[in-house]
Amino acid sequence: MRLKVEFTTEPFDLDEAPEHAVVAREVVQRGGLDAVDVGPFGNTAEGAADEVLAVVDEMLRRTLAAGATRVSLQVNVVGSDDQEPGDA
Repeated sequence: MRLKVEFTTEPFDLDEAPEHAVVAREVVQRGGLDAVDVGPFGNTAEGAADEVLAVVDEMLRRTLAAGATRVSLQVNVVGSDDQEPGDA
């Protein structure tokens, strides 16, 4: 099974990325997931279910420890492991 995760961390700071946002992006970018897209108002990544869930676990623990007061998170099933990234 393949999963797509979309998330944001708060509180927002439009002038400079807060530490919790930087931590979240670092975790996702080095997590070995496919189709990673990070942005100022939301982040997405896709991959095998076990990999996505492991990255989500680490991201939640580390962003909360870094000062996040809220993490909004959505996880969707996008296909099976034998499909190419982006195929549904």
